Amino acid sequence: MDAAANGATWLGQAAWRAVKFLYPIALVILAWAVAAHAGWVRPLFLPSPQAVAEQFWPMLNGGEIVAPLFLSLYRAFGGLVIALVIGAAVGVAIARTRWMRWGVDPLVSVAFPAPKIAFMPIFILWFGIDSVSKVLLVAFTCVFPIIVATYHGATTVSRTIVWSAQAMGTSERELLRRVILPATLPYIFSGLRVTVPVALITAYTAEMVAGGGGLGSALMYAQRFFQTPSVFLYIILMLLSGVVLDQFMLAARSWLIPWQPEEDS
Repeated sequence: MDAAANGATWLGQAAWRAVKFLYPIALVILAWAVAAHAGWVRPLFLPSPQAVAEQFWPMLNGGEIVAPLFLSLYRAFGGLVIALVIGAAVGVAIARTRWMRWGVDPLVSVAFPAPKIAFMPIFILWFGIDSVSKVLLVAFTCVFPIIVATYHGATTVSRTIVWSAQAMGTSERELLRRVILPATLPYIFSGLRVTVPVALITAYTAEMVAGGGGLGSALMYAQRFFQTPSVFLYIILMLLSGVVLDQFMLAARSWLIPWQPEEDS
C-alpha cells in the first residue's frame, strides 16, 4: 500500500515538473504561431512553426544537424572540462594556501568581470579557426566562475572539522580527499550549472564570428542565403541543447551529491 502511494506521489511530482517545464515552451510556440499566421511579420523574418518543423527531417537526413551539433558540444564540453580541472584545483589552492591567495586572488578579481569574448581575435590569431581556439576560449571564459565557486565552497568547511582531522594525524592529501572536496562538491556543481550555458554561448558565438563549422557557423551560413526556417531551426537546437544539458547537470548532481538537495546549496 505504501509502495503504491509512493509511486503515485512520484508520478504526480513528475507530471507537475513536466507541466512546469512544457508550459512556457507551449506558450511561446502558441504566440509564435499566432503572430506568423496572422501576418503581423513577413515570413522572411518570422516563418511559421510548421515551416520550421518541415525543415527538420530534410536537414537531418542531409547531415546538417547532427555533425554541427556534436562539433559545437565537443568544443563546449572540451573547454568546460579544462576549466573544471584548472578551476577546482586553483580554487582549493587559493582557499588552502596563503601565498596562492595573495598572488592569484587579485588576478581572478580582475579577470572575472572582463568580457572574455573580446579575447577571441587573439585566440584565433594564436590557435587558428579550428576547434583548438574555440575550446581554449571556452575554458578561459568558464574557469573563473568555477574558481570562485570552488574557493567559496572550500572556505565554508568548518575549521573545527579540519582541526579535528589534523589532530588525528590526517595528511593534507587525505584531508583534501575526505573532507575538503566532499564539502566543496555542491559549490562546484553550482558553478558548473552557471558555466554550462556560458560554455555553449561562447562556443556558438565563436563559431558565428570565426566560422570553422558547428551550429553557429551553420546558422550564419543559412542567414547569409536568407534561409530563415533553417536559421530558426538552428536557434531552437541551441536553446534545446542548453535546456537538456541543464537537466543533465541536475541529474548528475543528484546522483553524485545525494546528501544535499539542490535547493539547499
